[in-house]
Amino acid sequence: PTALVLTRQGVEVVTDGGAVERGGGVVVETDGAPDVILLATGSEVAVCVAAAERLASDGVAARVVSLPSWYRFAAQSDSYRSDVLPPDVPVVSVEAASTFGWSAFADRSIGIDRFGVSAPGAEALRRLGIDPDNVVAVATELVTGRATGHHPGRS
Repeated sequence: PTALVLTRQGVEVVTDGGAVERGGGVVVETDGAPDVILLATGSEVAVCVAAAERLASDGVAARVVSLPSWYRFAAQSDSYRSDVLPPDVPVVSVEAASTFGWSAFADRSIGIDRFGVSAPGAEALRRLGIDPDNVVAVATELVTGRATGHHPGRS
């Protein structure tokens, strides 16, 4: 099979750590246990990598996970899935499209559930909150606000 994935925007290339083969995988790991997981696919993975760097400078350990295929990820063993997305760690998903379906994996989702905006790529993403600043804000809120460890939509 061959896939051509094209964009008009300049995007940072991030290696996926085997995520495509298994449907999801860790792209950036923390030194110890993660405080939060930033979950994305495609060009949004680079947004999460930048947000994780900023969070680290604030003392928040953020793991970045690429999840290009929900179906392949679901076919992995329970232990693999819980190693990648531990059930006791809050998750923020980032998708430059609909947030529909991300609740199966994430506690909070950043995305758009309406028509987008017309602007150059980086400006459009910033206006829609799909940028490192907003990811840091949402992740920080989630980490500091978690009290019960309950994650709706995840087992």
